[in-house]
Amino acid sequence: MKATVSVALCTYNGERFVAEQLRSILAQSSPPSQIVVSDDGSTDATVAVVERELASSGIDVTVIRGESPLGVTGNFERAIAAATGDIVVLCDQDDVWHPQRLSAAVADLEADPAALLWHSDARLVDESGADLGLSLFETLGVGEAELAAINRGDAFAQFIRRNLVTGATVVFRRELLAASLPFPSQWVHDEWLAVIAAATGRVRASSTALIDYRQHSANVIGVTRPTMRTKIDRMLEQRGDRYRRLSARADILVERLETVGVAPDTLALARAKRDFERVRAAYPAARIARVRQVVAAFRRGDYARLSSQGNLDVVRDLLHHA
Repeated sequence: MKATVSVALCTYNGERFVAEQLRSILAQSSPPSQIVVSDDGSTDATVAVVERELASSGIDVTVIRGESPLGVTGNFERAIAAATGDIVVLCDQDDVWHPQRLSAAVADLEADPAALLWHSDARLVDESGADLGLSLFETLGVGEAELAAINRGDAFAQFIRRNLVTGATVVFRRELLAASLPFPSQWVHDEWLAVIAAATGRVRASSTALIDYRQHSANVIGVTRPTMRTKIDRMLEQRGDRYRRLSARADILVERLETVGVAPDTLALARAKRDFERVRAAYPAARIARVRQVVAAFRRGDYARLSSQGNLDVVRDLLHHA
């Protein structure tokens, strides 16, 4: 039996772009069976535009009007909960899908029964839809080695270091929800779905750009290519609560994986990440006082294996100030 496909589209004051997005969904070579639109309390005409564009679509449509804003992650959780398809497709309000987006994703998932989540590259465009000359993966620094590791079944080791998955490109099997719901508030929905999928099954990544990912001033979550100046500023930035947040997130991940049950080596890696982030969160404020601990973690290989920028984060942890 052919898998049913639900689109989970979240909106908030998106009247400017949402019609174009909806038209690109309806123009898919293999259209979805359901579209769920969860609006997070828009004060413009977003909902009216949605209802107008989908009125004669012939597709099962659910429109949820949120009275109290939940934020991005909460709104996606609400949209996903209302989706009934075997496969759920995440959708932002301001992008444009290429005609083969759904068919390519579903074909890749069906080719790998163990795959729980699929994501792809995207073309970056400006507010008017003009090509910015960059892809999403280029901007995030996603290399061929990382993509190959994901597709051979080693996604968890990649995602434990840093998130490589952007929600606007995500498609997943609904059975992933058994382990991933509820979404913890400390995690963004896309990275949480990705890391849980990698821990409990397989992830597929496509290097083909299958959506236009619009970058504009009102993006809630967008991407920018970091300059050398940006990288230097990050190394010298104030410590703040960054390490406490990373430690809390690692704790939450371990707790969830212990609950759902995963392979011993996967759980061991998650616990190693938790222990590493706990150590970093406890680094002394004085730079000279933390040198010994940072060097010890480097020698153990913790930075190379567990930190978002690998061994480059050794420099960051030695230089940042309280």
